[in-house]
Amino acid sequence: RASCLDHLGRRDEALAIRREIYGKRVARGAPALISAADKVVNAGGNLCCSLINAGRFAEAKALLRDHLVPKARQSLGPDHGLTIDIEEWLSEAIFKDHEASRGDQHSATQLREAETLLQRALPRRRRVFGPAHPKTVWCENELSLV
Repeated sequence: RASCLDHLGRRDEALAIRREIYGKRVARGAPALISAADKVVNAGGNLCCSLINAGRFAEAKALLRDHLVPKARQSLGPDHGLTIDIEEWLSEAIFKDHEASRGDQHSATQLREAETLLQRALPRRRRVFGPAHPKTVWCENELSLV
């Protein structure tokens, strides 16, 4: 339902639903099973996508940097598809925030961080999914825009 609302431009409603889902996943505590960790990271990733779509880049970056990237790396491992997705979403939030801030010095430093994230993600995408996979191609395209 949140995805439909997001596509309809009803960003605040989509955000409310995704915040609720993420909050419920986190409230269940530290998951012992990878599938439970996957659900927490996935719900957080969905929330971040809605935050990015709503132009709330600082909030998305904070959630990704402080919680989701470390949790995905620890619980799922660096080569898990969702871990790579989460890192790419951080890169996307940084790029879009850079565009919104019109390239000040602070955002230039963050832009280098975004480029580094994509440079690390691309070889893993190729290794895990292959060079023709749509997510690999997307990562290559994003890196070429830097």
